[in-house]
Amino acid sequence: MITIFKIENIEQKIKQNQPVVGTHIKWTDSTIAEILAISGFDFVWIDSEHGIMTIETINNHIRAIQGGGAAAFLRVPWNDPVRVKPYLEMGVDGIIFPFVNSRQDAERAVASCLYPPEGIRGFGPGRINNYGFMDIDEYFEKAKQIWKIVQIEHIDAVNNLDEILTVRGISAVVIGPYDLSVSMGLPAQIKSNEVKKQLDRAAEKCLEAGIPFGTSFSFDAEMVEEWYKRGASFVTLGGDQDFIRDGAAATLANTLDIHDNGLNKPEHL
Repeated sequence: MITIFKIENIEQKIKQNQPVVGTHIKWTDSTIAEILAISGFDFVWIDSEHGIMTIETINNHIRAIQGGGAAAFLRVPWNDPVRVKPYLEMGVDGIIFPFVNSRQDAERAVASCLYPPEGIRGFGPGRINNYGFMDIDEYFEKAKQIWKIVQIEHIDAVNNLDEILTVRGISAVVIGPYDLSVSMGLPAQIKSNEVKKQLDRAAEKCLEAGIPFGTSFSFDAEMVEEWYKRGASFVTLGGDQDFIRDGAAATLANTLDIHDNGLNKPEHL
């Protein structure tokens, strides 16, 4: 039997107040996804909203991530049940829905992941039920465990968050600081007092509702500390693009520093 569904590990860590740390993948090579999972991240966020991916690429990412021991989260391009349907059958651990700005948006997101009468999902499992080798009752229970993650990344969403969080079935919230700042007319000013005030406000509402929440950005130690102080259950940091760029730049800079310090010259000169 194929072992999928890694979300239980994350849920257990959250209950025990342990840090949950994920990262992102935007590009197509599933080997990179596997390396990120093996590195020890709790989850890898497959970004099909901004990444260059086909359905087959996403399927390979999910298998590589779960095979490496991490949970596979997928951010879909839009909150559309038609787009979500095939990914559910791949055995993904969680679906991230971008730009959930209202209660109606949240209801649509949750419904697309659940079978009737709770939702509108159609029946046609594949990898998610071990291609039919899983007992049907066990499968229906496992299917309910897929995380339904709503992304709050607009000032309208923050203003409507009390209503959004009343939607039954939301598993977690991702608060997006960059798009939120843009919606406030302060593009990329995520450390401004105005944006921080709204981030604090969103975090407080999630805490009051008892729903796990987190965020997503490139690594910044000061910001990580701020989010932990807000009560975040998880953070999603860096990713394939960041790690390749930063690693390449650091290697080149360190090599040039060695050269400039004269360590490349023969000792007899």
